Amino acid sequence: MREKTIAYPQIWNKKNMKLLRIYGVLVLIGFACQPTTKESTGKQFPRIAITGLGIESSTFSPAKTTREAFHALYGPDVFSYFPFLAADSSIRKQAEYFPAVKGHALPGGIVTKEAYESLMSETLERLQENLPYDGLFFDIHGAMSVEGLDDPEGDMITRIRDVVGYECVISTCMDLHGNVSEKLASNTDLITCYRMAPHEDAFESKRRALTNLLQRLQSGKGKPAYKAWIPVPILLPGEKTSTRIEPGKSLYAQVAPIAKQEGIVDAAIWVGYPWADEPRNHAVVMVTGDDEAKVKTSAERLATRFWEARDEFEFVAPTKPFETAFQMAIESDKKPFLLSDMGDNPTAGGAGDVTWTLNELLKADEFKKKGDKTLIYASIPGPKLVEQALQVGIGQEVEAYVGAEVDDRYAPPVLLTGKVASIRQGDKHAEVEVVVEVGRISVIVTKKRKPYHYEKDFTQLGLDPRETDIVVVKIGYLVPELYDMRGDWVMALTPGGVDQDLERLDYKRIKRPMFPMDQNMDDVDLSVRWVPASGSEIE
Repeated sequence: MREKTIAYPQIWNKKNMKLLRIYGVLVLIGFACQPTTKESTGKQFPRIAITGLGIESSTFSPAKTTREAFHALYGPDVFSYFPFLAADSSIRKQAEYFPAVKGHALPGGIVTKEAYESLMSETLERLQENLPYDGLFFDIHGAMSVEGLDDPEGDMITRIRDVVGYECVISTCMDLHGNVSEKLASNTDLITCYRMAPHEDAFESKRRALTNLLQRLQSGKGKPAYKAWIPVPILLPGEKTSTRIEPGKSLYAQVAPIAKQEGIVDAAIWVGYPWADEPRNHAVVMVTGDDEAKVKTSAERLATRFWEARDEFEFVAPTKPFETAFQMAIESDKKPFLLSDMGDNPTAGGAGDVTWTLNELLKADEFKKKGDKTLIYASIPGPKLVEQALQVGIGQEVEAYVGAEVDDRYAPPVLLTGKVASIRQGDKHAEVEVVVEVGRISVIVTKKRKPYHYEKDFTQLGLDPRETDIVVVKIGYLVPELYDMRGDWVMALTPGGVDQDLERLDYKRIKRPMFPMDQNMDDVDLSVRWVPASGSEIE
């Protein structure tokens, strides 16, 4: 018997089938939009730890750096330091992250052993809590000096290895003014540094270090097969190796194309840090990758080009003795005329409280009440004056000694007398800032030292740097915002813990011969030193 066929109305066939199809599409979209997790995909994300301590510290300065200067972040708070690790970022979604400790201090004097050991103990304890790790993102500067300890970054990574082991792949990012010892090179697996000075690519470089790590873990390639390390016997200040000008511009322009080659993971040039008298302080070239020939050729090419250009490096701006620089500023009609007070630059490791330049400015007739030039001086620490200003208030007279509490080798404290023009509290570094008017000079006095990098650093204090004739800043080369703001600019060879005339520094421990301290250097070996894979020497 034939099965009876039911004839459905035509409206169901067309209208409701259409609705059914739409519903099906929506269901599929719903599944596609579900958060991707280990549970939903079955995919095992790599476990990555994050840690690092960074500072540039001068051994030629009497200043000491203590623990609080590092403004250490712990656990999830570490994410706030890295813009590319925001909760909704793509890179954040590619791994399980375990932030330990991240500390970054203003450049300064040698770090106390107590501060270093305290921060390292916390770092190791927190790393221990979430073992094991597939990788570790090691974010450092590379120019830390610690009391009684050579090569702090080498010590740091060795102690970290004792906790995380050698199966863990470590990717290190550094400032190009850092130093790479053989110990640091051998204990890291992937390594890179900034390619710009000023460091406009700092966070781009940090992201690259983490991306390299993720790619090596996700692909299963792990540690690169080859690490080329070449020490270059050059030690120059950043003010001579800026990538804004030649030959630094062309030298660093070669790095990215080399790093993009098949078989190369990354390439980097460190110019080193000249204001610490330690054996590891010199320039270094490193290239990592899986293609032995390309790694070797690329590293030797960069090292050779660096060495051949050694006599071409010059200061990034006109550089004069203070008297000449001051006269240039006085005679200029361009606003603002930026004058870099270089010898005590706190962004390079100076104490930040040398009073020599301020004393010279206060004696100048051009800024007495009868003069027509205006000047901003940024800045000088003076906690006693700041306390007095808070007591008397804006518009009142103050008189107290400022500066030279840390570094009094070149000039004593200055007795500053003037009217309080403004007060600002709550700054991360300065804590309290006071503008004191002395004739036609506006002196910024701080409770604690602070570098002045941005226009808002001045405008928040009621100052207008663009309409001021001369702005004197304790700095070397100008950071981007000051550079863009300048009418004209000169760097003054002033005294301090980061003296730009390196040949005047009393080096005793750096490896010699070293350019430019030793001019006649023959038979410099720029061949590759192969660094073994981390852990291979103990297997």
